[in-house]
Amino acid sequence: MTPANTSRPITKVLVANRGEIALRIMRTIRSMGLRSVAVHSEVDTDMPFARYADEAVHIGPASASESYLRPERIIEAARETGADAIHPGYGFLSENAAFAAAVEAAGMAFIGPSPDSIRTMGDKLSAKAAVAAQNVPLVPGSDGEVNDLDEAERLAAEIGFPVMVKASAGGGGKGMRVVHDPSRLRGETERAMSEAKSAFGNGAVFLERFVTEPRHIEIQVLCDAHGNGVHLFERECSIQRRHQKVVEEAPSALLDEALRERMGRCALDCAASCGYIGAGTVEFLVDADRNFYFLEMNTRLQVEHPVTEMITGVDLVEEQIRIAQGEPLRLKQENLRIQGHAIELRVYAEDVPAGFLPSTGTLSAHIAPEGPGIRVDAGVETGDEISIHYDPMIAKLCAHGMDRTQAIERLRRAIDEYTIHGVETTLDFGRFVLDHDAFCSGKFDTGFVSAHFDPERLAAHLQSRRNGVDWSAVTTAIESGNQKKVGPGTTAETSTWRGRYAD
Repeated sequence: MTPANTSRPITKVLVANRGEIALRIMRTIRSMGLRSVAVHSEVDTDMPFARYADEAVHIGPASASESYLRPERIIEAARETGADAIHPGYGFLSENAAFAAAVEAAGMAFIGPSPDSIRTMGDKLSAKAAVAAQNVPLVPGSDGEVNDLDEAERLAAEIGFPVMVKASAGGGGKGMRVVHDPSRLRGETERAMSEAKSAFGNGAVFLERFVTEPRHIEIQVLCDAHGNGVHLFERECSIQRRHQKVVEEAPSALLDEALRERMGRCALDCAASCGYIGAGTVEFLVDADRNFYFLEMNTRLQVEHPVTEMITGVDLVEEQIRIAQGEPLRLKQENLRIQGHAIELRVYAEDVPAGFLPSTGTLSAHIAPEGPGIRVDAGVETGDEISIHYDPMIAKLCAHGMDRTQAIERLRRAIDEYTIHGVETTLDFGRFVLDHDAFCSGKFDTGFVSAHFDPERLAAHLQSRRNGVDWSAVTTAIESGNQKKVGPGTTAETSTWRGRYAD
């Protein structure tokens, strides 16, 4: 990253990403009076992000490994177009320390943290060691990598069950297992090691105590090269499937001002532990007694960053670019305020009843909702193809209100007005979450999906809405094991249910 005493004006930014990610970043680039460069694979030539950019460069075949994951080709495209900076977006090469170093070596600004910061926080064990030196609270667990099953059994007995087996490198729920029964530890550890090796090229894992009834709370930070840093409050990301977030909100219904301040200070301590510069997110687990523990630090922009922007009025991408130019932060902690409440639903092309499996096809209709407090970061239009080659996210659907109740109401309306034909989506799942008493009351944790959701309940929810039946009564009946119909037609019939947008 730019040294503290160096100014590096940026005039043209290559965005090393695709879809809604690239489009969202390019909009800020344009608003700042800068020029943007898109890179695209052969199947993305006519996608909205490639057409929106001031210039676009074809970098390879459809496969990400032959296009978006080729650092040398991306840097070559930046040279060809005269770009003086590269923004990695999130995903792909955004947390690749070697790529960040190669960008800087090529004489361009990397709009992100230093390679050293990425390396430190990219490995969960080195990250834990770094933040421990700052007295940040950690979940009890192994001190180093575990490569031996006998060692895993010994450590698990010391830590106490249930334990979490986690890949040392990477994230996204890969190489992760929760083990409640000691007799299953060896098998689950073997599977976690194998999955980690396949996904990250590193089969090492570590063990830590599994926090029961955890809430997933993350803190957004911004740090410049002049020693300044601020946190922009928290996001709650506890609604997850397969350890991956689906619904996020800011602020959290759990935190009070005192806990928010403590966690914010800890997040900045985590950033200081690796000399962090740029926008980053520190993730914590909060237990039932409101104790919090460091989980990891994501050295990039997050998918859910819009909810932070909506409650603070801060454009995080603009701040990233200004920091990369060597500018001091314009923000002061004492001037930052939480303004209302925001909630985001990740709209994925997924077949929810089939287990959130990717759904592919051509979008015969894509009409995004509008109205007060609604923001849609979409990367597709009607006629675009949702292919097998990339992440199935269609859009980030966000709603802002003066309080949590209004934000929920606005997001419900936006979901109902969002028209997507041609693929299955998570829209109905999002409405299910927003209508559930556990979510509305703010009394939920990362086990929400396993505790409250299955295809039968989703079908019953859809039927109750069609028939105007009180969904709270239906939920109570289902979760109490009462199979009696609650109103006409509310028994789930999943064998024939094919989703709201089935063709």
